[in-house]
Amino acid sequence: MTTTHVETPAVIVADYFGQAIDELEGWKARFATELAAARARGPVTTDVLDALVAPYALRTFDALALPVYGSGFIAALDSLSDARSHLAWWQGADRGKLVLAAQSVNKEAIDYSELEWYRVPHQTGEAHVAGPYVDYLCSDEYTITIASPVFLDDEFVGVAGLDLLIDQVERDLTPKLAPHGADISIVNGVGRVLLSTSPHRETGDTVRGAELDALTRTECPGMALAVLAG
Repeated sequence: MTTTHVETPAVIVADYFGQAIDELEGWKARFATELAAARARGPVTTDVLDALVAPYALRTFDALALPVYGSGFIAALDSLSDARSHLAWWQGADRGKLVLAAQSVNKEAIDYSELEWYRVPHQTGEAHVAGPYVDYLCSDEYTITIASPVFLDDEFVGVAGLDLLIDQVERDLTPKLAPHGADISIVNGVGRVLLSTSPHRETGDTVRGAELDALTRTECPGMALAVLAG
């Protein structure tokens, strides 16, 4: 994605999350080619998918000047031969392979079709910055997920993604936004606060009504985020 480099708060935010989008867009085409080749050889299982995803997921941790907590690929539902759903995902300081507790009990029960990081890229065909939300599947922390859809021809096969923990994003962005004012908030498309320089707004708060009307809103180029300034 291309952004102007005038250091306004909206551009600071767009540049920050834009590098994550660029990284996912950079590897998903090569991954899709490898996935298509694997399909041509036979049924794609969770183990086959994990082997394909691992090099890209692990590289993502080092490729970005971002505090990446997790990275990988989430398969489209019913796209694998041995499981209805699957997260080929690595996370944490040790970059360990995610093993969901639910998988050992009832793997078929995992349905992420309505989760924002899966649903929006699937519906729009575009990369998306999702959150903030508490990630009960992976980290149990307030999280932002950046996800980009992967297609084979016209078939949606899943999303490439990475996770950032909100507290780490706050440590990165708050010092960059603070010089622009004591009341700068990043909000998502429904007005939920990702982070704010104001002590009166916390992650997860919703800005609406008269409070919203009193603020100046600037859209962040290339993503469904905006900056509110008091």
